[in-house]
This record gives sequence, structure tokens and C-alpha cells, in this order.
Amino acid sequence: MSAVPRPRLLPGAPRWALVVVMAAAASVAVGLADPGAPSLASAVISLGGSVALCVGVGAALNWRAHRIGPERELWTRLGLAAMVTALGFAASRVLELFDVPAAVAALPAGWAPVLSFPLAYAGLVRWNRYRTNLADPNDVLNGLAAVLAVVALLDVVLDRADSPVSALPWWQLQPLLAQHAALFVLAGTALSMVFLGAMGRDPRTWLVLAAFIVPLSGVAMTTAGSSATGWPALAPVGGLLCLVLAALRHPAPSEPQPTDPTASTVGAFVVIAASTAILVTGAVSHSTALATWCAAAAATGSSIRLLVNVRELSQLEVSRREALTDDLTGLANRRAVLRRVEELCGDGEPVALALLDLDKFKEVNDGLGHAAGDDLLRLVADRLRSALGIGELLGRLGGDEFAVVARADGPRSPADRALLLGTQLDARFAEPFEVGGLTLHVAVSIGVTHRDAGSSAGDAGNVTRASLLRQADAAMYDAKRSDVSVVVYDRTRHIDSSGRLALVEELRRALVTGELVLHHQPQVDIATRRVVGVEALLRWAHPVRGLLGPAEFLPLAEVHGLMGAITDEVLTQAVAQAARWRQQGRDLRVSVNLSASNLLDTRLPQRVADLLRRHDLPPSALVLEVTETVLLSDPDRSLAVVGALADLGTTVSIDDFGTGYASLTYLHQLPVAELKLDRSFTADLLTDARAAAIVSSTIALAHDLGLRVVAEGVEDPATLLHLRALDCDESQGFLHSPPLPAAELEEWLTVHERQRADVRA
Repeated sequence: MSAVPRPRLLPGAPRWALVVVMAAAASVAVGLADPGAPSLASAVISLGGSVALCVGVGAALNWRAHRIGPERELWTRLGLAAMVTALGFAASRVLELFDVPAAVAALPAGWAPVLSFPLAYAGLVRWNRYRTNLADPNDVLNGLAAVLAVVALLDVVLDRADSPVSALPWWQLQPLLAQHAALFVLAGTALSMVFLGAMGRDPRTWLVLAAFIVPLSGVAMTTAGSSATGWPALAPVGGLLCLVLAALRHPAPSEPQPTDPTASTVGAFVVIAASTAILVTGAVSHSTALATWCAAAAATGSSIRLLVNVRELSQLEVSRREALTDDLTGLANRRAVLRRVEELCGDGEPVALALLDLDKFKEVNDGLGHAAGDDLLRLVADRLRSALGIGELLGRLGGDEFAVVARADGPRSPADRALLLGTQLDARFAEPFEVGGLTLHVAVSIGVTHRDAGSSAGDAGNVTRASLLRQADAAMYDAKRSDVSVVVYDRTRHIDSSGRLALVEELRRALVTGELVLHHQPQVDIATRRVVGVEALLRWAHPVRGLLGPAEFLPLAEVHGLMGAITDEVLTQAVAQAARWRQQGRDLRVSVNLSASNLLDTRLPQRVADLLRRHDLPPSALVLEVTETVLLSDPDRSLAVVGALADLGTTVSIDDFGTGYASLTYLHQLPVAELKLDRSFTADLLTDARAAAIVSSTIALAHDLGLRVVAEGVEDPATLLHLRALDCDESQGFLHSPPLPAAELEEWLTVHERQRADVRA
């Protein structure tokens, strides 16, 4: 199939504006065709054409300025510049109707392009930013200096060539030279876009270039002393026609480019050099006063632009320094740390890298507030600074993670130097920290790694900055998991965990790409065999590794602070699915597991309430499961959150009951409505008398407290019968069904209800 050709003009473009501008050009031609003194009729026609020119140009460029947002500044400035030029042209036509000398009548048309120069130049520079990186939107000062330099140069050339134009009165010569210089600089600016990559991608570039070259050619004829009057008078109208045509055409796709201060600096130096040459020439010869003054003004303007550049460069240096600094602690940030590692690796230096993570820092934030957590991070940063040696860099990677980069040179081997670095950093945490009037002992997990000297980052098998960070992170995670302070990276031990960071980043992406899915395992009423609810179990549909169970990624999510986002995703999917089932006539409870960090989140109850309200699901249809250990890890905070969840009307369930250390008194205080027997007791129910006694007493205790009991891990009919004899309420396990996606569970429910009906019949 052939591509549909793009129309030459934009849809809705005021094509009549082109007709009006062309009619204006024709009227000017009529006026020029009248030899000698123009008749009243030709003057009136010429004036009418000038008015039409203003209307057509104004309409077209104003329409374009409001048509495409990214180019609004460009066409607004070009439109204003074109209007100034067109009004100057019209003013000259008006003066021609009166008994005014021709030289005086031509002054408005001569000065108009000069007055419009700042607007046109600013517009071109902004358009140039969409084409190259050599344009500075604030470089009008350089443009004005360039105009003055060209004026001085033209004056010197005309004086040396003994041109008859140089004999004109100053009030005629100066506007002519200024107009010539302004159009010359504008044409050169437009030409730079053609040769710096815009050619072939946007035909409008050529039209804009023609908009300045065409009138420049007319002015150049006058400056050269030509006696022709036709083309110099028609050229401005031709330029405006090209500009209108460019405004009505389709734009080519483009992206803004960053400005390059080098271009404006080089331009300022060129103008200063040219102006200095003119001044030197004037000092050794008899140059005109106009050339001398213009050269001096040009040099002054470019000198001011250089001073502005110096200020901008100093601000840029501050911005670069801030871009490499952590705002909270004043340390180097992640970018600066990686840059330092890259520098040392590039120089073939031995490198030691230590990665530090504060243990249980989230509890400080949750218990004392984020302000106290920030204070602790600052104190840690100050204390670690005192442990640095010469040339060592301390940085904060984010959150509660810090890194130290050091040269691993000296009498010790790089491996020993890395271990010593980790030990020295760990010693800084022996003393407690004073935060918010409290004394806090902070533990830290440190992973260290190293890179030997003499190898370049490009050599095969050598360590790069990214792999160094992965190695240190793997060692740090091992330290956290094994409850030791410092672990040195060991390829044989940590080779399987070196991709942990990549897995965490993939998990972050999975949160927004829909890779996290729910499978549902039915919960069956033991007495009636009716399915009364399901437990929503999280799975990760990894695009490469396949379907991953929660044990393969939830520990990473807890360590890296992703449990809140994951729980919100699970709750959203579970509540939405329960609402869909209710619409289908299936009244099923949905159970969702909560982690330790979830019960420390005091905003969780409000989010749950909002979610239930949004899906119009009654709170009783949602069960939130927590473990005994989670409830007792921070009793005050946990009780507050559990109480708020229970007040909503949701059911709070204690999961894996019997595996923790909850006292009966404390259990009585918890606002829960369900106990779930751990599968370890259910599996041994028929073979272990102690397990049977625990299950029996737990069921009796729960019923005395008014709680529902759900037995997990039921896998055979005999166990189900024994649970029924013990008066257990509900069962869940592979005897009924494995966890299934929602669509497959609905099919299973249909079959189960049919079998249940057959049994009752």
C-alpha cells in the first residue's frame, strides 16, 4: 500500500492570506510600472497593496503562532517582525501620496527591517534550537553586535571603493547600511540551519532563508550603487511572501536541542576581533566616524556578552556540582560515585568499593517520623566522613544506602584493603546516635568488593563500574541475610545473587507493566462443601523466567521498600475481582496477605476504604491476613492499624497460627475474626497425637473467642473428615484445588457446584 502523500499546506490554513500577499506584490509592481513621478491612481493602488500586505502577513503568521504550541515563540516573534516591516512599507506608500521627497518617503521602509531585527533574530534562534545545539535563545546581544560590526565593515568598504553611495547624507546612508547588515545577519542565521542538519527534513527552512535573502539582494543592489528601482522595491514583498508560505506549510518532526554556550562565545570573539581590526585600520588611516563608532559599539556589545557568558558558566558549574551532590547529606550522589569508580577503572587503578545499608531504618522513619530519619542520615554521613582517608569518596546512593570508593593501593592486597575498609566503616557504628532526644544504636550491613590494578575496563573478563556495584550489593545483601556486619564479595558464593539488582529493577517495571497477577485458591465450608471464599496469592509472570512464586521475589521487595506498592497492587486486583464476581452472582470473600511493613503503614486503612468504595464492595467481602510474628513485632503500631482495618468492617485473620509466640492473653486483645491453622499442623493431624491435640484445642479456643477457623494445607479426604469431626469451619488446600487464575477458577467453581448438587440429590 502506498503512503498517503502529506498535503503541502496545513489543514485549515488561511490560503486567502497567500492571495492577499500576492495581490500586494502585484500592486507594488503596478506602482513601479508608472515611470517618473507616480500618478495618484498608481499611488492609491500601491497603498491598497500595502494595506493588503499587512492584513495578509498578520493573519497568516498570527494563525500559525496559535496553531502549533512548540513553535509559538518562533512564529510570534517572526510575526511581529514581519508586521513591523510591512507597516514600514505601508508608511512609505502613504508618504508617497503627499508632496514628500522620495528619499524621505523611503525612510520608514528602510528603518523597519532594522527595528524588527531583534524580534526576527530571537525567533530564528529559537527555531534553531529545534535543529541544532548551537543556538542560545538569549543571544540577541551578540546579534546586535554583529549588525554593528557589519555596518562598520560596509562603511569602510564603501569609503575605500569611493562608491557614490558613501556620498549620501548620513540620514540616508545609515538606514541603508543598517538594513543591509541586519538582513545579512538574519540570512546568515537562517543559512546555518540549512547546513547544520535541517536541509531535507523541513522545506520551510529554505523558505525562511529566502525570506531574508530576497530582500537582502534588493538592498545589496542599492548599496552597490545600482540605479534600478524595481527589484529593490519588490524584494521586501517577495521576502514576506516566502515567510507567509513557510508559516502555512507542514512542519517536520523535531526535538528541542540543548544550547551550546561555545557558539555564542566564539561568535562574540569573532565580532570583537573584526571590530578591533576596523578600529586599528581607523587609527592608521582616515576611516569614517560612522565606522569607528559602530566598531566600538560592536566590540562593547560582544564584550558584555562575554561577561554574561562568564556568569552563565559559573552558574553552570554550580548546577553541575549540585547534579553530583546529594541534597540531604551534602555527600556525593549516585552519579558522582559511579563517575569516580569509572575514573579509577579507566586509569587502571586498584579499586575498593564498600556498600552500606542501615538495618531497620524504615522502623526509624515509621516510629519517629521522616524528619528524625533524615537527621539520622545526616549524622551517619558526618560520622562516615571522619573515617575517610586521602582520595576516598563517600556518597549516598539513595534511601539509607551509602557507598565508599577508595584506591586499593599500598602494601596490602586489594582484597585485604577492601576488607579493612569495611571493618573501619563498621567501627564507626559502635557508638549510638542521638536522634530526637533518643539514643539509637544503629546496625549496618556492609558489602565490599575490589578490582585489581593494571586491567582496563574494556578488557574481557575485567570488572566494570556496574559489575562492581552489583558485587558490592550482593555481598551487602548476604551480610543482611546472615546477620553479620561485613561481607567480602566471593564469586563462588555470590555468583547466583549478582543479578539481584537487575531482578529488583525488573520487579519495579513489573509493577507498571501488569506482570504481577493473582491466582486464587478456594476456601470450602467443611460442613456444606460450599465455596465461601478464596485466598488471593501473588504470582509474577516474568517474561523470561516464567511464572515466579512469591518466595522468589517478595523478600527482595521487602528489603528494597517495594512491599507497599506491591500490596496496593494486590489489593487493587483482589477487590476488583471480588466486585466482578459479585456482579456475576458469586458471593465470595477474598483474602489478601499483609506484610510487616504494611502494618506499620498508618495510611493503609484509608487506602483500603477508598478502594472498597470505588468498587462498591462491602468490607465484609475482604479478609486481610497477618502472621503472629508480624503482629507482635511492633504491638502498638500494629494494633492501631489492625484496629482501624477492623473498624472498616473488613475481617482480620491471623495466618499461620501456631507458628509464632502469641500469648493467650494477647490473642484475646487482638481485633481479629479468623484463625488459619498452619499447614504444618494439618499435615501431621493423622499421624502425630501432639499435633492433633494442638489442632483440637486451637479450634475450641477460637470458637470460645468467637473466631472462625480455616485449616490450610488440606490434601487428602481423611484429613478433611478429621477436621470435620473437630468442628473446624473451613478448609483450604490441594484436595479442593491448587491456586488458579480467575478464569480457570470460575470453571472449577462451575464443576464443583454441579458435583455438590449431585451429592445433595
